[in-house]
This record gives sequence, structure tokens and C-alpha cells, in this order.
Amino acid sequence: MEITDLTPAERRVWDAFPLGESVDFRDSDEAGPEPGTLWGPERTVRARVLRALLLDGPVRDGEIPALKVLGAHITGRLDLRYGTVEHAVRLRYCVFESVPVLYGAQFRTLVLSHSVLPGLTAGAIRVDGALRMTGCRFTDRVRLAGAHVGGAVFLDGTRLESPLTPAVPDPGEPPEAVLELNQALIGHDLIARGLVAHGLIRLNGATVAGDVNFDDAHLLAPGRTALHAENLTVGTDLRGMRMRARGRVNLSGARIPRHLNFAYVRLCHPEGQALRASSATIGELWLREAAPIEGVLNLRGAQLDLFHIAPEVWPDRVRIDGLSYRSLTPHLPAEQRLPLLEHEEGSYLPYAYEQLTTAYRTAGDDAAARTVQLAKLRRHRRTLPRHARLWGHLQDLTVGYGFRPMRAAGWLLALLLGGALTFALHHPHPLKPDEAPEFNALFYTVDLLLPIIGFGQESAFAPQGWYQWLSYTLIVTGWILATTIAAGISRSLSRQ
Repeated sequence: MEITDLTPAERRVWDAFPLGESVDFRDSDEAGPEPGTLWGPERTVRARVLRALLLDGPVRDGEIPALKVLGAHITGRLDLRYGTVEHAVRLRYCVFESVPVLYGAQFRTLVLSHSVLPGLTAGAIRVDGALRMTGCRFTDRVRLAGAHVGGAVFLDGTRLESPLTPAVPDPGEPPEAVLELNQALIGHDLIARGLVAHGLIRLNGATVAGDVNFDDAHLLAPGRTALHAENLTVGTDLRGMRMRARGRVNLSGARIPRHLNFAYVRLCHPEGQALRASSATIGELWLREAAPIEGVLNLRGAQLDLFHIAPEVWPDRVRIDGLSYRSLTPHLPAEQRLPLLEHEEGSYLPYAYEQLTTAYRTAGDDAAARTVQLAKLRRHRRTLPRHARLWGHLQDLTVGYGFRPMRAAGWLLALLLGGALTFALHHPHPLKPDEAPEFNALFYTVDLLLPIIGFGQESAFAPQGWYQWLSYTLIVTGWILATTIAAGISRSLSRQ
């Protein structure tokens, strides 16, 4: 390009480039541009002028060239695919007429903050430093799949819209992503605080060395997937405090070594899974003071160190088969946690009860752990045939499956007192009056109740009529109590 072809606005940019100086076309009181903003020739720069500067622009000895433009209207298509840009690029508060094509290009640093763009094609881009798109407005898709960014990626306050997203989603069509960062490698953080995305965000297979931050973000994809981050690898935390997601949040297989912080979050996808973190490995999952989840919570096969969730957050449908966690907060009575296990969409899951038991034992609450184990046996009883259920009901009634041993003592004491009082008022007849010992109502009842103990009373006296049936009842009840107590003690010892 000949320098004589430059407009006055372009001349300002051309002359500032070798000195690394900024060119600001904005008025002093001007706010950031909005979609549809049109500016005149006094602040219009052709994309091919910028391309010429970035690929083969003038340089001066002792100066560091850089492209720094604010408030320009960039016409034409900025095509830098596979190009190598050795200079910093900062195009802030600009309006782009066409989608920049940066596929496979290499940059030192790239800043597009507070600009309006009809999309961005930058798959496989390489950026040595930071990629800043803070406060941008994209009216079509942003494609950064396979990007390699040595620094951080900034998307805080950015709005992502796609005119191709249908009002009524077709379940047979794979959704187009408004932001593609799948298989990306980010050397520091991914900052997306306050992001507003009307459509799918893809992060599956991405690796972020630092944090992923979606605090105060709004992810809007009703009836579809809002965040697809399968097999995402995060170096430290994934934050989504106060995030609002209408659509599925998919973190299946993600690796988050410290915190998945969804405090105050609102997850809404009643058509299916609101949060899917199956097979994920997470240090601590926080759903503190979150709104009740609308949709399915899928944590099958997930491994957590700490799980913070209140009962009111738990949805009506969960998938927790194989979920492992070391501790559960806040610490609540077992009676408040147990109903949540009934929300499993599948069948009875003994492992879920074992995990809850382990959490209570880790917290030192052995009484709650025993309550969970008792609830597990009661839940298991519903899966058994009729005769086994009857035996289970009997064990539950008498000794609480071994978890309520004092209940058996109470039964025995009640039967002992009742029998002793009855036989004290109505002595049974001696079988051999000359050889019979002196009758003792208390020890006679003990002989009837406890089959392994004998005081010679039962063999010496024989009740008649109704009292004979009472003695039979005491004998049978004693055998049942003794058997169930033995079974309970055996189960208790096996737990130890």
C-alpha cells in the first residue's frame, strides 16, 4: 500500500505506530460503543491499513512499535490468518464492520476490550501474553478452539449473542456455540466475571493453569446446554458465585483440585440435568446459600473432598450412584439428610448411605452414623420378598437392627415385669408338690423368657388355661428377642 492512499485518520495511526503511541478518536465524554454504532470518516480506519502495519509496518531505531487505537470504526475484514505479529495490538472501544479472521495467527499480546464485533474467528491462535476482550459486545460467534494463550484470557463484562440461535431449540440439531474455547490452553486465568452469554459456551477439554471465574455471569440457553466443559482441567478454582444459568451446566470429568464455588448460584434446567459433574474430581464443591436447583443434579462417580449443600438446595431428582466425599457441610442431624437419598432416580443405592455414614463418623457424630445405617436397612427392606420383610420388621421393632439395643432391654423388662406380676397373683400348680421348690414369680418368668438360663422354676410348675398360653407367649417371645439381639450384636461387631 502506498502511504499517499491514507486518509487523515489512517495517517494518525500510521505515524503513531512506530513510536508505540496511542491514537484516541473518542470525545472526552463518550461512552463505549454499542452494536449499530456508525462513525464518520474522521475516525474510520480500513482493516487493510492495520494489516499492513502489523505485518510490515515502519519501525524506528530505539522505539518499540505497537498498534494502539481507541474509538475507531474499522471497515473491511482484518485478515491475519497464519500471520506472525511481533507487536502489541490494542484496539479498544472500536467498532468492527466485519468479523476479524485471526485463525492460526501469533501475537505478543492482543487487546480488543470494550469493542463491538460481529464475531471473531481465531481458532488455534497463539498469544504469548494476555488476550483481553473485557466489556466487548459480540453479535455472532467467537471461535477460539485450540487457542494457546500464555497469559490470562479476560472476558469480564462481555456480552455474547448469536443471531443464529433459534428461539425454539431443535433437539436433533447440535447447538452452535457463541463462545468456543474447547481444547484451549490458557497459561494463567480465565476471567469471565459478569459475562452475559446468549447460547452455548464450550470449554470441553480446555486446560486453565489458574482459576476459571464466572462470578455474576449470566448463561442463557433455555432448554439446551449453557456451559459445556467436559474434561475441563483447572489449576486451582472454578468460581461461579451468584452465577445465573438457564440451561445445563456440564462439568462431567472435570478436574478441579481446590474449589468449585457455586455459592448463591441459580441453576435452572427443568427439562433435564441442571448440573452434571459426573466422574469429576473436585476438592471442595460449595453450593452455599444457592437457590433450589431446578432440574437434575448428576454427581455419579464424582470424587469430592468436601461437599457443602443445604437440604433446601437439593432438587427432587438426583443421580449420586458412586458419589464419594469425605465430609459434608453444614453439619445437620441425620434426619434432615436422609430424605435426600430418596431422590435418587435409580433404585436403592447402599453406597449412598455408606458415604453419608462415613461423613458423620469423620465429623465424630457416631449417633448420626448409626441413624443412617438403620435407615439404610429399612430402605433395603423394601426391596426384599414378603417373608424377609416381616423378619426385618421384627428386628426393627425389637432391637432396631442392632442399632437400638436398649429397645430390646425395654421389651424384656416390660415382659419380665408383666409376667412376674401376673404369676405372682396367680401361682401355677406344681408338677410334683413334694419336690417342687418354693415358687418365685420373678425367676419363673426369667426361666420362660431366657432359654439359656435355668433356675428350676419352669420345670417345676405348670400353669393352666389362659396362663398356660401366656407362658407359651413368653417362651416364643424370649426366643425371638434372644435371636434378634444376637443378630444385632453380631452386626454391631462386624461394623467395628
